[in-house]
Amino acid sequence: MKKLLLSLVLIFATAIAALYFSPAALLAGIRLVDREMAGLTAQQKEVADLSIHYYEGGPADGQTILMLHGFGANKDNWPRFAKYFTERYHVIAVDLPGFGDSSKPNASYDVGTQVERLAAFTKALGIDKFHIIGNSMGGQISALYAARHPEQILSVALLDNAGVTAPKPSELFERLQRGEPNPLVVSKPEDFDKLLNFVFVDPPRLTEGVKQYLANLAVRSSGHNGKIFQQLIERYIPLEPELPKIQAPTLLLWGDQDRVLDVSSIDVMKPLLKKPTVVIMKDCGHAPMLERPQETAEHYQAFLDSVQNQPAGQ
Repeated sequence: MKKLLLSLVLIFATAIAALYFSPAALLAGIRLVDREMAGLTAQQKEVADLSIHYYEGGPADGQTILMLHGFGANKDNWPRFAKYFTERYHVIAVDLPGFGDSSKPNASYDVGTQVERLAAFTKALGIDKFHIIGNSMGGQISALYAARHPEQILSVALLDNAGVTAPKPSELFERLQRGEPNPLVVSKPEDFDKLLNFVFVDPPRLTEGVKQYLANLAVRSSGHNGKIFQQLIERYIPLEPELPKIQAPTLLLWGDQDRVLDVSSIDVMKPLLKKPTVVIMKDCGHAPMLERPQETAEHYQAFLDSVQNQPAGQ
């Protein structure tokens, strides 16, 4: 009841902010409401000269779920999904280095380097074993982490992950092959709407003020994000040789209308995994946990329950 009352107060305060304050204040209020309703708090940890920011919630003695966002995104991709897990699990949603509030050094951001940064992060937090879930680039990092540090991983969930050559090239791949601008890097404010429509089948409802504010933030980050995207291409690590090394049960969850990474990627990954589970969400785009958080959470919880029910050693 106390949590519900707090949430109602925050929602009311956010509505007031929408009427009287700036889009930045409104967005901050929305994110605060999302965090509070998910039972998450903002945390920070210094790891190997990097400041890593993350959300944390749930019982400290529960099994940990580590959530990794995709390219150009941040930890705020997760609260509306994470709220379905914080009563039972210890949840951590991290800003990967180079994104969100975490450090953005002039350094490498290839997925192999990010895996080792995460390994240092989990060690600093004293987390020995955990479930890992990632979207897009975060999914590629999750899979590579599970392949290189299998002793730590209880399960893997890959949501529209990067890192495999799909039998059917995605629209993003075809555009880049033709030399067209990358739709994931917003170089001018009017491109932000195009980005939303490219990533989602049903884009999130945003006020014009908030949308313009986010568009301006994306433009300011375009140079940095463009460099990271180029690194991901130039220092590409394919998952095909890595997937057979994953020992843990693995969920492959995809939106069937994903224009960024084609759903046919599943046809490559499934035969290479020891314990795969496949879910394809109809009429959904590249970020299911954002577009349909409750449905995605239901699929993920069913997967976690199946992992718990598996006999030891299987």
